[in-house]
Order: sequence, then C-alpha cells, then structure tokens
Amino acid sequence: MRFRLLALALGLCIASPTIATPAPEPHTQRATSSKAHPKSKKPKTAQRRAGALHTPAHTPGFGDPAHGGSTGRYAVRDDSMAWAREFAAASGWTETEVLAVLAQARYQKRAAQLMMPPPQGVPKDWGAYRDRFVEPDRLQAGLRFWEQHADTLARAEAQTGVPAELIMGILGVETYYGRVMGSFRVLDALSTLAFDFPGGRSDRSPYFREQLGELLRLARTEGREPSEFQGSFAGAMGLGQFMPGSWRSFAVDFDGDGHIDLMRNPADAIGSVAHFLLQHGWTPGMPTHRLVPAPTDVEARDRLLAPDLEGRWSLADLKAAGLDVEGLPDLPWALQALDNGGAAPTHALVSRNFWVVTRYNRSSYYALAVITLGERLAALRHAR
Repeated sequence: MRFRLLALALGLCIASPTIATPAPEPHTQRATSSKAHPKSKKPKTAQRRAGALHTPAHTPGFGDPAHGGSTGRYAVRDDSMAWAREFAAASGWTETEVLAVLAQARYQKRAAQLMMPPPQGVPKDWGAYRDRFVEPDRLQAGLRFWEQHADTLARAEAQTGVPAELIMGILGVETYYGRVMGSFRVLDALSTLAFDFPGGRSDRSPYFREQLGELLRLARTEGREPSEFQGSFAGAMGLGQFMPGSWRSFAVDFDGDGHIDLMRNPADAIGSVAHFLLQHGWTPGMPTHRLVPAPTDVEARDRLLAPDLEGRWSLADLKAAGLDVEGLPDLPWALQALDNGGAAPTHALVSRNFWVVTRYNRSSYYALAVITLGERLAALRHAR
C-alpha cells in the first residue's frame, strides 16, 4: 500500500463513548435531508458520540451566549441585521432577502453546548479514541462501502494520488459511511454559532458568520432554500462533512452528471474528499507517519516536540536523538505525542502528508484515527 503507515498493527476492542473528541470545526469536519439509509438504525456508538455533551446539559449557563443577551430573533437584532447589510452589499443579495432567510433561523442551544470544550482535567486517551472508530461494526460497514464503490475509489486515487484507504478512513470517521450525517438544520446551527456563540471558550463567531454567508451562496448556486440543508451541530454536511465554504471551494462533480451532491451521491463525496486533500498539498507516495518509542533523553524529546506539526527535523536530527530512522525517506519530520489517559503517550514521527490530513480536522488524534481505520480496512480487503 502506497499509504502504508509504517506502524505496528493495532488490535481492536469495543469503542469507548466516554472520551471527548478533539474535533475543532472541520474543514470542509464532520448532513442531509435525505439520509443514505433512512430505515437503518444509527449505531449505538455513533449515536452516543453525536449526542454526548461534554458537560450535563442542565448545568446552569452551559452553552449560553458570550454576549449575555437574548438568543434568536436573527431578523430583528442589531448584530445580525448589521451582518445582513454587510453580506448583502458584498454578495449581490438584497438586505431584504438576507433578512428573510434569517427570519427562518432558530436558536439551537444544543449546537452551542456541543461546541463547548471538555471540562478541565479530562485526559485525552488516544487508544480509547482510536477504538471508537477502528471497531468491528465500522470495519464491516467500510468493507461493504468499498466493495460497492471500488471503481470510484480507484479512479479518485488514480486522478489525485490520494490513496483509496485514506478516503475510506475519512468517510468512516466522519459519518460511518453516510449513516450518521447530522440532524441539525444547517441554517439554525450556523446562525446560532454566528450570533449566539457560547461563552467559556475561544470565540469562533467570525468563522461561523463567514460560513453562514457561504451557505447562502451555496443555496443560491444549488437552487435550494438555505433552510433545506441538514448537517452537524457545526454546520458540516454530507458523507464527508464539508462546511459550506469547503463545499464551494473543493467539492467536485465526480460522476459528471452536472451537479455536485455530497449528501446522496457517494461518487461526488469520494472525489471531493480526494480533491480537498490534493488541494491542501497531498504528495503521492509519501508515508504519513511511523510510530516510534519516545526518545529516552527528556531534553531531546521536548526539543523534537516543540515545533508541533511543523516538519523541521532531518533524519540526522532524529538519529542523533536516538530514534530508529531505518527505511524512512529523507524529508522533514515532526514528532507528535498522543496522550493515553494515565498511560505513557504514543509517539509518532509525522510527515507533511500527515499535516495535510489535519487540514480536514485540526487534530493529530483525528488524523491518526483516520489513517489507522483506512489501513485496517485495506489490510482486511486485501486478505480476502
């Protein structure tokens, strides 16, 4: 496999629903009015993951807006009306049209609550996080999806150089291959986070105001009402969970039917995930990472970890720190440490391609889970 992880094989265990997902707002992250499996029951793990709150919902003030005022009423509030004027002036919409859309938006406190960070002191646990996704039921669903769309996946890999297993890893982690694509009206979620962003965490309301504008542009391009789109609590949509801006920038009509449909068309979703990664710098043939023992010298370890994902270290640097670099290509590497609760962290040397995967979701835990799921699927498929 061109995308092989250069890592030890990982065993499977039952997924844990208790670990907070390190999942900042996606990319394109993390659905649709017509579900791919309308009669299918959501997997229990996915249900718990999608609905779990970092803190009990009844906690006073949890998820309340940072501005401390009343929520909703987006067509008549000063801040949202000012945004409507600015957007209309820049987009070709009329202010009346924008306000008519905002009049349909409803405040969703649950979306605000799900945006909250985990409580202080809750440890990250890479092993538990991984096992929520690399588990038997999701693997079987992935194998079925791959079999059904093998030709499309092969074509996406041939055209972009993005391995089919990486595309499969992303689709599996994001939406369980289309089974769990979100139940929020995207207009509601984005309006809530644009104008009633919760206090107690860094303010992302400018980003969500931008994405709200992108939703309106997307709806006009698609000839749909903005209120028709469904997705995640953060406004991500479709099998690959593209944010509206990423849909407009990176989605492709991969089956050539003249229409981009990330909700119900797996071909467009597959091609769009591959195109997103290619446009963010994916280099065909470059390995993503290698799991390594931590450097025994604490000072050397801390020095290698300091640049985070920025690949700064040559093979000579890594070898001088006592790491095994046998078989690694000569390119810049970074060292990552993934916490394992109370156990010793998992360390990985990561390449620029690993960094590209984190453009989808700014988390090393996410990237390594995606890569691991994809590799495991490929191994199972090739073993058949």
